[in-house]
Amino acid sequence: MSIKKTMSAVHIIPKQFPITKKEARLYMAFISVAFISLFIGGLMGLLQTLVRSGTITLPWGIDYYQVLTVHGVILALVLTTFFIIGFQFALMGKTVGISMKQRKAAWLSFWIMLIGTIMTAAMILLGKASVLYTFYAPLQAHPLFYIGLALVIVGSWVAGIVNFRQVYVWKRAHPHEKSPLLAFMVTINMIMWIIASLGVAAAVLVQFIPWSLGYAETINVLVSRTLFWYFGHPLVYFWLLPAYMAWYAIIPKIIGGKIFSDSLARLSFILFLFFSIPVGFHHQLTEPGIDPVWKFIQVVLTFMVVIPTLMTAFSLFATFEITGRKKGFGGLFGWFRHLPWKDVRFLAPMLGMLAFIPGGAGGIINASHQMNAVVHNTMWVTGHFHLTVATTVMLTFFGVSYWLIPHLTGRKLTPSINKLGIIQSIIWIVGMAIMSGSMHIQGLLGGPRRSSYSEYGGTEQAADWLGYQIAQAIGGTILFIGILLMVYIVIKLAFFAPTGKEAFPIAEEEANAKPTPKFMENWKLWIGITVLLILFAYTVPFIDIIQHSPPGSPPFDWPIGNQ
Repeated sequence: MSIKKTMSAVHIIPKQFPITKKEARLYMAFISVAFISLFIGGLMGLLQTLVRSGTITLPWGIDYYQVLTVHGVILALVLTTFFIIGFQFALMGKTVGISMKQRKAAWLSFWIMLIGTIMTAAMILLGKASVLYTFYAPLQAHPLFYIGLALVIVGSWVAGIVNFRQVYVWKRAHPHEKSPLLAFMVTINMIMWIIASLGVAAAVLVQFIPWSLGYAETINVLVSRTLFWYFGHPLVYFWLLPAYMAWYAIIPKIIGGKIFSDSLARLSFILFLFFSIPVGFHHQLTEPGIDPVWKFIQVVLTFMVVIPTLMTAFSLFATFEITGRKKGFGGLFGWFRHLPWKDVRFLAPMLGMLAFIPGGAGGIINASHQMNAVVHNTMWVTGHFHLTVATTVMLTFFGVSYWLIPHLTGRKLTPSINKLGIIQSIIWIVGMAIMSGSMHIQGLLGGPRRSSYSEYGGTEQAADWLGYQIAQAIGGTILFIGILLMVYIVIKLAFFAPTGKEAFPIAEEEANAKPTPKFMENWKLWIGITVLLILFAYTVPFIDIIQHSPPGSPPFDWPIGNQ
């Protein structure tokens, strides 16, 4: 443990733990599944755009909605969850260490998740679970689909428990020190994930599995959708917060700078915990059976997340400017021009950050009462998700992979692979701009999402939709080229790049930063406030939903059977 004294405070720089080969195999197992999922899910996405544009007809009796379900589940749930958990295990192993018992439990989480993924994927591929990634009732899947989903969730809980144990063991050995920033961030993300996934777990275990097995004759649709979106909105932040971890604590090291404020970073994550879960109703603004007052309250809570988002933007650009000016780059934007744009470890995440500006603006529209009515269930929403998770999050994950994979495999990020990565990042942003942009425009024209139709009754509007769907096919093709290139780069970094030592970049605080208040790690307080917000936002409306659901009356209860 090294101690760095400054005029204002004494900063303790936590020891970093070396990652052993056994640990590296664990982390790479998760990341490998993620990139296999990227290829499969990306191929399904390409097929969707080609079908909607009228370019191809799916062969061998394959149903469009089967392809759509594979695309949504494999990318939005499998890819993200496996990459995030692998990445977070690597961050925890590096900052607080991992014991042999913890590593074995982490392997258990991997195998539980993998078995669940295989079960779920098999049912989709067999055509017995074409229910999309939201698996809305009254669409019904084979019981093994729901059981597989439950296993993926349980496996992720095991991973979260391992992370909590890692922090607990570290704190016991360092009782008077604050936990490393990245370990704190991982803990917040997994607390949020476990609390949020209780909703979808309850829906699957209590409603969907008994219903699909024939033990229940009806299913309460509004309850199932409410439980899903109790989980579905914080799922977005489960995707985003690992990207924020890289932005706050890794990108500063890559550009040669330091963390602007440890306290501000921790506070922003605490606020994300508060305001990410009790806001699921803003996905249900058009659904009957929910009191408009509670919809409005949750919309207000949704907009509160703007605060930590703006805090993050301020912190990041403060880091960029301070670093640039320390290096002697003057002028109003000299620091911006001299950022390391030719380093793919910076370029890919930075492009993701910039894409989050229009993505966030679209999110404000989606969560607004009146404007949501214009775009709800249109291609606009699909375009929005492709800007956020498929651009902001994925480009950041790609940027992380360029240094994390060679670090774990004992290889080097070479100049040639770096150049390929820059090309891949540009291909990705161009393809996504074309595809997502045309989705947004088609949505404003009323083009429906979750639909394979490229024309509607020969109307003039259908011709406009078809033009934008052709643009989506062009963008989707460019994106698939980007996926092929990324998969090639990952294989190259894992197996064929020159052997060597690639750095694990973790930034330090500014030397004159004020000490982080101890109450930042008052977990009982933060979890307690989160639970209170959830109870406030959901208790009364959930009781109303159950009390006012007439049995057997749509849209609440539907008869059993495949719809």
